[in-house]
Amino acid sequence: MGACRVRARSRTAARVLRDTGAVPPTPQPVTPDPPAAIARPLLTQSWLDLTFVHWAVDPADAAGLLPPGTVPDTLGGVTYVGLVAFRMHRVGWLRLPGVPYLGTFPETNVRLYSVDAHGRRGVVFLSLDASRLIPVVVGRLGFRMPYLWSRMSVRHDGDTVTYTASRRWPGPRGAGGRLTVRRGEPIEEPTELEHFLTARWGMHGAFFGRSVYLPNAHPRWPLHRAELVACEEDLVTAAGLPGPAGEPVSVLYSPGVPARFGRPARPAGILTP
Repeated sequence: MGACRVRARSRTAARVLRDTGAVPPTPQPVTPDPPAAIARPLLTQSWLDLTFVHWAVDPADAAGLLPPGTVPDTLGGVTYVGLVAFRMHRVGWLRLPGVPYLGTFPETNVRLYSVDAHGRRGVVFLSLDASRLIPVVVGRLGFRMPYLWSRMSVRHDGDTVTYTASRRWPGPRGAGGRLTVRRGEPIEEPTELEHFLTARWGMHGAFFGRSVYLPNAHPRWPLHRAELVACEEDLVTAAGLPGPAGEPVSVLYSPGVPARFGRPARPAGILTP
């Protein structure tokens, strides 16, 4: 497993750390299958050709980057930051067919792991770089999600996959990098850590000024071992975290899954109108 070289970049806008005031909850069990089906989806999409690269992070560094009402989700006292590169495919609303062009694009996100006072585990996206401008604008203005417009590509060469990104707007301009992995053998039984990092059935975030939990469901991940061939990036530091130190603790590949998102719930667990 190779190390990932952090590109030198000054942090032009450090995030302000804040105490969320959340009481450390008892998390729900990590399960490889979703806890509930989503019969009436708000959004449908497929995630294809995914690579998951993870580093350990001090929970104190992650806590101030999470939305109110959540705290870092930990395994053995450690939390993680994930760099996840993939192809978004045919995003669709409700039960309408997915959009073939505007709803299909490369994406790379930086994410943390969270749990709320109800024990619901989720992810928190610090940044979502995507190559289609219209989805980026809709995500930013309509849902207040940290989408960023980037020049991106996903290329296959035999058993290797290379992802590239260079941020265009809103910045820091040029943030991105290059990630190449070699796909390995399928994983029959993921480890506890691999389940912890991938079996995430919701997203914590702030929508329209309110902290909410957005549930998702998809088939069990088909995971493969992966070798990190090359990694040069500065997306993690651009998102407000210290640069990753040393080799990643986990590198995985998946051919992908279809996914559904349900209606958001507020921290109190009440579905939004």
